[in-house]
Amino acid sequence: MTTTGSRTGNTGPTGNTGRTGPQGTTPATQAPTPALLRTAAELDALPRPAGAERAVVMTMGALHEGHATLIRTAREAAGPDGQVVVTVFVNPLQFGEAADLDRYPRTLDADLETAAAAGADAVFAPGVDEVYPGGEPQVRITAGPMGERLEGASRPGHFDGMLTVVAKLLHLTRPDEALYGQKDAQQLALIRRMARDLNFPVRITGVPTVRDADGLALSSRNRFLSPQERHTALALPRALFAAQDRLAAQQALHERAKATAPGGDRAAGLNKLGEARAAADAQAVALARPNGAPAAVRATARAVLEEAAARDRHPLVLDYLALVDPADFTEIPDDRESGDAILAVAARVGETRLIDNIPLTFGALT
Repeated sequence: MTTTGSRTGNTGPTGNTGRTGPQGTTPATQAPTPALLRTAAELDALPRPAGAERAVVMTMGALHEGHATLIRTAREAAGPDGQVVVTVFVNPLQFGEAADLDRYPRTLDADLETAAAAGADAVFAPGVDEVYPGGEPQVRITAGPMGERLEGASRPGHFDGMLTVVAKLLHLTRPDEALYGQKDAQQLALIRRMARDLNFPVRITGVPTVRDADGLALSSRNRFLSPQERHTALALPRALFAAQDRLAAQQALHERAKATAPGGDRAAGLNKLGEARAAADAQAVALARPNGAPAAVRATARAVLEEAAARDRHPLVLDYLALVDPADFTEIPDDRESGDAILAVAARVGETRLIDNIPLTFGALT
């Protein structure tokens, strides 16, 4: 459970301010310290607001501005009379290797300060024995086919462990609304599917990804990147944004040609627009067709990533680049003409594995 999605910094599900990085700063005044709860009994004893809602943000700690945005969004959703609970738990079921689990940062004191500044009322930070009192649970949630794709293929069992702890935390916290970041798009999709399939009485809300000023999606793992590795890692958002721009340009070219020569010769239409070079370039004209867009999106992003992978020092090692249906994370076919998609990427830079994604809409101008 981590952070959230958009090309820039955002303060809520619909925020969009450009490419310049996260909004929102820590208030100068001292925020009230949220209640620190260590046990399920303490959480159960936390009074619920009468006539108002409880919103929950689940994290594994090491909170940053992305988490703070989630908490602020939860605060706004719950309202001044509502309650915001933040969970901090490093879930061992989500880690394939003990070394990765041991390496994950634990910063509870700083997390409490971040949660307080963002408007949390309580922080539930249980130990492993509290969440799994009998050791690793024998009964778990299974993520199904969607959980075996992309991140699930790279990290077998990860999503089963994630859904198991999310289910437990939803039962323990009993929220009206739970908020998760769109940076972990596959995780968000699986949580939504679990809530629907198993009739969890909770609204699942996705919050857009928060990015640093250089475009890198905020992540607790970013702290492990050296300055040179971070420079290489910027290829991830650069590839996503290049693909997004390519799609927008192709769809705009398609619309202009169609308007100039409705139902007729697209090359002639482009010539009327004074775009003789585009009209003469058969490949460019073909790529401007709506059913050529998925291939062009993939090719544009891959070219940026391949350049980063070719560097002698601090190369980027690509795990996957996928253009998928947000409903089930299956690959979008090259002849797709309309509908929503997610362009997702995962790569390793040095010892650090990073993921990122961007939502796209095909046929938005048609």
